[in-house]
Parts: sequence; C-alpha cells; structure tokens
Amino acid sequence: MVKKTILVVDDEEDILELVRFHLAREGYAVLSAETGEQAWRMVREQRVDLALVDLMLPGIDGLELTRRLKNDPKTSGIPVVMLTAKGEEVDIVTGLELGADDYVTKPFSPRVLLARLRSVFRRRSAPAPTGTEVVQISGLTIDVDRRRLTIDNEVIDLTFTEFQVLAFLAARPGWVFTRSQIVDAVRGDDYPVTDRSVDVQIVGLRKKLGASGHLIETVRGVGYRFKDETP
Repeated sequence: MVKKTILVVDDEEDILELVRFHLAREGYAVLSAETGEQAWRMVREQRVDLALVDLMLPGIDGLELTRRLKNDPKTSGIPVVMLTAKGEEVDIVTGLELGADDYVTKPFSPRVLLARLRSVFRRRSAPAPTGTEVVQISGLTIDVDRRRLTIDNEVIDLTFTEFQVLAFLAARPGWVFTRSQIVDAVRGDDYPVTDRSVDVQIVGLRKKLGASGHLIETVRGVGYRFKDETP
C-alpha cells in the first residue's frame, strides 16, 4: 500500500520535528517546508496528499498559501489542515471559507492531530452524496430525495431550510463549516441572509431533533459541525 505524503509547513523547527516524528511513526511519508514559498514550489514538483499549514508564516502566510492551493487546478484537490494559535478565530473562518478542510489549535496533542488527519482522509475517500441518497447516521435517517427525516421511525417535520442545513451538515460529519458556507450550500451565493439567520435555523433544528439535538455542535467563533455517534 502506497504511503500517503503529508507536507508540513511551519517556520518553528521544534514543531516541524515533533510533527515529522509522529507522522513518520504513523506510517506517512513526510515533506517539510519553513516558508510558504518553499511549500508552493514543493506541491508543484512533488506528489502531496495533504498539506498541514501553519497560518503564521514569513513571506507567503498560511492563508495566502491555502488560497493559491485551492485556486490552482493542479493543487485544488490537496486537503489542507491549518495549524493555528489560540485567538485566531477570524483567520480560521477565513481559511475554512478558502477551502481548508480542518484546523488544529496550538498547542496540540499529537494524538488529536493524527486523528484529525485520518478523519480528513476518510472524508475525502468517502463517496459524494447524491440527490437520491438516504443518509443514516447516529440514529437519524435522512431521505434527501423525499426530503424526509425520521428518528426511530418517527417522521420529524422540518422546514425547507432546516432540512437543507441538516442534510448538508450530516453528509459531512466532523467537518466544520462557517455560517457563510452553510448559507451558500443551502440557498446559493446570492441569497440575502445573515449569520444570525443561520443561528436561528440551528436553534429551531435542535429543538425538533429533541434528544438528538446535541449532534449539531457549535464550534465557538467558527460555525457548526455534525457529530457522528454511529458505532
């Protein structure tokens, strides 16, 4: 089985060494770069399966590197996980909206980091949901084509928008989405709705889900994600 290659981009040598050690022990091939410029050259010259990018980089910072990766057809398919410092909520939101797949906050546990990376790879390898798919997750059955939600064989009455939000989040469990990403997915780029409207939809949705309402998690300062409790 071919090893997956992860590019680690960080200008702190001790962080690079720590991450390289744990990734290599987990069986990944590891490339490293200390600047955004180096990383940009490397992804265009070598195969990279995932980029782990620190936001605070000299020269081309992590957000600009993410923007370049996602805007170039040759590199847009490379998953990006951001390494961030506490208090960088605005940058986290910006990175996710640029197309980053996840983020890990420094200081971080190597076990948590590895779990996040495995989760990204699993999500990327999963088949994309289709309009006729029935999603069964954590006790919920979401019939996308018939626009029907059932919990323990009981049909739950949802509004159009509530169903759209739930189906979008549940199709990608564990994935963090900003409010604007949810708006774009549910209504399209031109729909005039505010972040507050998304919060109101989430509150109503949680109430209707009852004991399952906790499955929609708030990621403070960033947005929402669906928690998968399927065994």
